[in-house]
This record gives sequence, structure tokens and C-alpha cells, in this order.
Amino acid sequence: MNNLVVFGGGTGLSCLLSGLKLFPVDVTTVITVSDNGSSTGVLKKELEIPAVGDIGKVLISMANVDEDFIRLLRYRFSKDGSLKNHPVRNIMLAALIDLKGNLTEATRYMCRLLNIKGTVLPLTEEVVELVGESKDHIHNFFGEEEVSQNIRHITRLRYDHEVHASQEIVDKIKEADLIIFSSGSLYTSILPHLIVDDIVNAINQSAAPILYVCNLVTQPGETDHYNVSDHLRVLNQYLQDRKVDIVIANNSQIDDSVRKHYLVTENKTVVNLDRQLVEQTGAEIMEDDIFCIDDGKIRHDALKTAFLIFSYLMAKSNQRLTPQFTDEKSRG
Repeated sequence: MNNLVVFGGGTGLSCLLSGLKLFPVDVTTVITVSDNGSSTGVLKKELEIPAVGDIGKVLISMANVDEDFIRLLRYRFSKDGSLKNHPVRNIMLAALIDLKGNLTEATRYMCRLLNIKGTVLPLTEEVVELVGESKDHIHNFFGEEEVSQNIRHITRLRYDHEVHASQEIVDKIKEADLIIFSSGSLYTSILPHLIVDDIVNAINQSAAPILYVCNLVTQPGETDHYNVSDHLRVLNQYLQDRKVDIVIANNSQIDDSVRKHYLVTENKTVVNLDRQLVEQTGAEIMEDDIFCIDDGKIRHDALKTAFLIFSYLMAKSNQRLTPQFTDEKSRG
């Protein structure tokens, strides 16, 4: 069975994992813990714990339990009071951190409870804030929300203090057959992994190819007017010695009415596949019709995207197993 290490956070990661869990692969998911918004931000500040929101979403996407249990975890308190806007999954994770001693062990317990196939690991056990260093080197931006809104003024991302990844994450990267960066917020869900030296060093020491599932639409303030090659350029910059080897991109035309709706209501545009510039980065392109419309929103088709990844793994395995003949005599 192939070992996959998937980096990400938020809805894009959850969507990808809901497809991958249908295939015979061993998935280790590493999740950012620097979010500071909504329920996650409140719990992080009041309880002094790492951000649990993205981990909760991922656990639900990978769960193999009945739908009523899923609905319970997704339930968000709506009545006025101290619990307003908190989803049950966040409250459970916060309680388990107290009971189990840290977020990693709390997540392990939830994985057993939800009958999850694979491993889910927080990027770090530390309470961290994402920091965007400004171009004037005077006014820095603290927290994911500020960073996301001020990318055009930021030259470099870092954390508010030195951050280390666990030895377990480092070992998983070195043992991986494929390293995947999921779709999602490029600067606040994906790059936060690549400002941790332990992660970058482990990737540089790994023989596994690097695959990126490119976003379908831009994110206002973060990736305005970005095409596929722009996403790769930024990722490659933070990867340092390594580059993205394979990119999965949508090649299907999205209906004009949907495009217009996204532009008018959310100021988002569709990410175009600029093949020539992508090829100049050295990345192999895996393209297909991989989008769907879910509740009026453009999403990755989880099954199709996961199938492309699994197909790549199978082709790679077949190449290793096929005998290589050098001359007629060796063919017998």
C-alpha cells in the first residue's frame, strides 16, 4: 500500500480526503494550527490551545460512522450565550486536549472514535500565530485574518516564534511514496507548513514526488488573478531546493453564469490552466474535468481528484515493476 503525506487545512483539504479515503492508500494528514478566526480563535485565546478548527473539519471528512454522529459533530450552537457559534467538534477537541494532554493525542482518540483509516497530525503542539512581514519592514501583520487581507503588502511569512514539527511527522515525510499539497488558501493553509524548517528539510531529504492539487478559483486579497503557474511559482519559492513535480488542474470550462456569480458576489475568478508557463516550471500536468457545483459553490469533485492521484500511483508502481531490457540477448 502506498504511503501518502497530505498537507493542508480548511475545506479544500477536507474535500480531497473525503475522496482519498475510498482508495487503498495509507494517508497521513498534517494540518495547520494557526487559524485565529471564529470559534477556533475564541477557544485558542481563552484556553491557550492550538487552533482546532481545521482538524475538526478533516476528522469529519475522513470519518466512517453513521450520519447522525456526523451531524452531531457539525452541530453549531445558535442560541445566545457562551457557546454561540461553537461547533460540537471544536468543544470535544478542546476537552480532549485537557484529558489527553496535547492535541496530537486528542486527535488520535478522535480518529479511533470515528473509525478513521489513516493518521491525522497537527503541524505543531504549540500555540502559534502566523506573521506577515511587511515590505516596509515596520508594520507586520499578525494572525491568519490579517495576513490573508494584506498579502500584497507582505514579503515573507513566518511564525511569531520558532516552531518545530514532531519526529513522527518528519519520519512520515521521509517514508512517503507521494507528498501532496491540497487545494485551499495558498498563503494561510498551505504555506504555513513550509515556513517550518523541520518540514522543508524532511521534504528535501525525501525521494517522494511532490503533487499539488491546484485551486479552482482565486481567493480575494490572497491570489487575485492567479493562474495555475502563479500558484506553482509561490509554492516552489517556499519549497526552496525541491519543486512541485505534478500538478492536478481543472481543464473544463465553467459555465459563464457561475463565473459571473462568483465575480459579483465574492470577487473570485476561475484559475486558468496556463499550460506553457506551467511546463516551464518543470511540473507534469494532470488535467481533467474535476470540478462540481455543490450548493451553488465551485468545488473539486472529490472522487475524480482522488482517482487521478491513485491512477498516478498505480502508473508509478507499474513502471517500477516492468522489466527493463537493454538488448535482444537479455530478452531471451
